Amino acid sequence: MKILASAVRQYLQDVLGLPTPETKPWVRANELPYFLRDAFQFSELELLGQPVVLAMARGEQRQSLSEVRTWLEKVRALSGQPAVYVTEALASYERKRLIEQKVPFIVPGNQLYLPDLGLDLREYFRQRPPAAEAALSPSAQALLIAALLHQPWQAEWQPSSMGSTLGYTAMTLSRVVKELTAAGLAAQYTVGRSRWLRMEHPPQEIWERARPVLRTPVKRTVWVLPDGAARREARLAGLSALARHSMLTEPKWPVYALGTFDWKAAVDAGIRELPEPVAGAHQWQLWSYSPALLPGAATVDPLSLILSLQDNADDRIQIALDELKEQLPW
Repeated sequence: MKILASAVRQYLQDVLGLPTPETKPWVRANELPYFLRDAFQFSELELLGQPVVLAMARGEQRQSLSEVRTWLEKVRALSGQPAVYVTEALASYERKRLIEQKVPFIVPGNQLYLPDLGLDLREYFRQRPPAAEAALSPSAQALLIAALLHQPWQAEWQPSSMGSTLGYTAMTLSRVVKELTAAGLAAQYTVGRSRWLRMEHPPQEIWERARPVLRTPVKRTVWVLPDGAARREARLAGLSALARHSMLTEPKWPVYALGTFDWKAAVDAGIRELPEPVAGAHQWQLWSYSPALLPGAATVDPLSLILSLQDNADDRIQIALDELKEQLPW
């Protein structure tokens, strides 16, 4: 339970960008029926000036969602303040049902939904001021994502080897190393004359630590009538890619991503922007780095896809992103 409580605090601090006070035992927990105290450990903390009760699910016990909703209402009635369901994992359909029923919940490192505070994770991300931390450059972000998704996972990797496949120069790779080490995402060491990076945490933790300095790779979108040659250089992106990884319906207009070089080549070959979509049109996303970080894949990589859609307010898209997150290699 201490680990889960600590994960909640760290997650709230990472997401909200605010210092979160220590959790403390909820003093009125002993007034609850035994079955509730057996199912949850109760703690209390103050969040954005509002005291809330955390109902942290115990170990192996699994509660039905209808039970969770009923039990939280009992806790709320006793406490007079929001009661939040905290668990280590929820399936995407469970999150959807909880959101539909407006049941507050926190899955540390994954999702936060607190309707009692007029706040959900996506809304707060859209409204909060820009983070003080400087964003990684597109090249540093691309190499970090490529390293995190490399299979099998390698905690130690050589930037020159990985960067060469993306066409980065030695000068660019030198800047990448400085950025990743300055951000605390990797440690540098040398073997002979070769420069290496070591990630000292598991890939999921590195990803969560990096989120504040990562940005959408999409610079802008255009409408085009593509020819076959240009489309061969593109990767499915946006809602088209998300539909491949979830139950989301395919969008009306196919979405593809191209890097700067491929877009220039397409324009040189005669591709022109359309003022609006017409029959047979595609939406092309122009990316700040190569959308082909995973060799041989039909779609863009899942981490860049998440970054490109994380601020979309459509609940269907956010639920589909939850499905995608469950498929990540960690």
